[in-house]
Amino acid sequence: MNIAVFASGNGTNFEAIAKAIRRGYIKANLALLVCDNPAAFVIKRAKRLKIKSVLIDRNLFSTKNDFEKEIIRNLRKEKVSLIILAGFMRLLSPGFVALYRNKIINIHPAILPSFKGIDSIKKAYEYGCKVAGVTVHFVDEKTDHGPIILQEAVKIKTGMSLSGLERRIHRLEHKLYPLAVKLFVEGELKVRGRRVILLS
Repeated sequence: MNIAVFASGNGTNFEAIAKAIRRGYIKANLALLVCDNPAAFVIKRAKRLKIKSVLIDRNLFSTKNDFEKEIIRNLRKEKVSLIILAGFMRLLSPGFVALYRNKIINIHPAILPSFKGIDSIKKAYEYGCKVAGVTVHFVDEKTDHGPIILQEAVKIKTGMSLSGLERRIHRLEHKLYPLAVKLFVEGELKVRGRRVILLS
């Protein structure tokens, strides 16, 4: 199975998945990194890991439709069957999502449906939550909304700093995301409406 990762920034989840594939934990081929940001550090990660990358800068396209058409052209060229969003700071159109229904996975640093959108860790911390966490889910037409694959909580201990919580959340992401991809690749996920059934 050929996988593409979409990323716009640092790319730590991209690297976690790439390394999981390299050591054989995920039995798939990371065929392509799709990046929309010329300044993203993830491009350097891909080069170091010898993974093919393509820069598709949204600013160079007059419409979102043209931008997504170029992405789709590259995905088809590489025969991609699964898309992993790893800090991709663009909302995909309903048409794009429909084309890859239940084949796009996203990770969010919160226990959905709480704290959707940006700055989720900070929002949970400042709200005074006792737990934060990570959700891996299929992407649908709404933001941070699709069927949930995996969730895991992180206890916010008394006196924990925001930066300390962020580090714990990111470590959990690097564990949970490769596991979710592994389950997909091995055919262990079945979507029934809003629910994801784990077959194993």
